[in-house]
Amino acid sequence: MRFDIITIFPKIFDSYFSESIIKRAVETKKIRIKVWNLRDFTKDKHKKIDNKPYGGGPGMVIGVEAFARVLNKIKKPKSKLILLSARGKQLTSKIAGEWATKYKNIILIAGRYEGVDERVKDIFKAEEISIGPYVLTGGEIPVMAVVDAVSRHIPEVLGKSESLEEKRSPATTQK
Repeated sequence: MRFDIITIFPKIFDSYFSESIIKRAVETKKIRIKVWNLRDFTKDKHKKIDNKPYGGGPGMVIGVEAFARVLNKIKKPKSKLILLSARGKQLTSKIAGEWATKYKNIILIAGRYEGVDERVKDIFKAEEISIGPYVLTGGEIPVMAVVDAVSRHIPEVLGKSESLEEKRSPATTQK
C-alpha cells in the first residue's frame, strides 16, 4: 500500500511515521508513505497557496491550482483520493479494512484555513472523510488517523491478526 499525503506542513508527519507500528510497516515495505509539500507546486514566488473561496464565502481556502499540479503528477487511475473534512462521511474500521484490500494507493489531502477549494473535490472526485463529529485546526491529525486505521488492516502490519479485533472491557467501553 502506498499513501501519498498532500499538506502545507510536511514536517508534522516526521515524528509520527518514524515510530512504532507505522515505522516497522515502512521498514518491512508493507506500506510506503510519501509526503508532498503543496507549496512546492505553486508558481507564486512567495509559495502562496491560499485563495478566496470559489463562489464566495468567508475566510480563505487552499486554492485549486497547486492541487491540480500535484494531483496530475501523482494520481493514477485506480488511486483513492480522500479529502479530510469535518463534514465528510465518518471513517470506520470497516471502511478502513475495505480500502486496505481494494486500493494499492491512497492519496490523502490535509486541509487548512477554511478548507480546500470545492473544485478539488469536484474535478478530482475526492471523497470527503471525517474522523469524528468535531472540527480541528487542520487535516494532518486526521490524515495520520487514516494511515493508521488502514495500515492495521494490511496483512503482517500487526503482530497477530487477532489484534484487529477490538476487545473492550466494560471499563473502556464508551456509553
